[in-house]
Amino acid sequence: MAIFEVEESQSMRWVRIDLFDDDCRTERGALNHLQGAVTMTVPLPSLRSMWVSLFSDESILRPRYVGTGSVFLDSSLGGYHVFTIDSGERWILDTRCFWASDGEVQLRIHRESVPTAFWAGEGLLWYKTALSGRGTVVLAVNGPVEEVTLDNDRLVCDGPFVVAHTAGIRLRMRWPAKSFWSAWLAGQARTFSYEGTGKLLLCTVPYWRRRMELDRATDAAAYT
Repeated sequence: MAIFEVEESQSMRWVRIDLFDDDCRTERGALNHLQGAVTMTVPLPSLRSMWVSLFSDESILRPRYVGTGSVFLDSSLGGYHVFTIDSGERWILDTRCFWASDGEVQLRIHRESVPTAFWAGEGLLWYKTALSGRGTVVLAVNGPVEEVTLDNDRLVCDGPFVVAHTAGIRLRMRWPAKSFWSAWLAGQARTFSYEGTGKLLLCTVPYWRRRMELDRATDAAAYT
């Protein structure tokens, strides 16, 4: 399998992928530079994927790099989380989290229910990337990631802090209190409730430089 490493300099982080007669896939437009006998191909998506792309922010074109050498992806003030998918597992990623993976990892499409998509502010159709197979995956995240295990339990978040979860966990939008009145008095809107049995990857605290970047982007959008 390919070797994935997160490198860092000047508070910037990037992913280096070393290939040894192997292949990997990355997010569209993620390449910074490469070295060695590595070629890039772009597998054409299925008709279903092309149709889904009309209603989704997820890219349907994920370049594949094949050969022997090193692939360096773009740097970020955020971070990257590297983890391994085991055979029989199915992971569902939050929107725009996929960054790279082994070639053996299969990328599919997952759609949240209409009520969940609507109350999360994603419209009526909310498509995400789902992963299965066996291999290494890299996620683009804002800060350090913590793995949480649920056993017929639930995790409630004030925002989309869960960057990935296994298929045994279902996302629902719920009020944090028993009534709307109590939630309004507490100053809390609808929360992201993850319920079931499985594993989650939780990212609640961004790197401070990333936080400043996000705040500046929010301020700029408010004045346009």
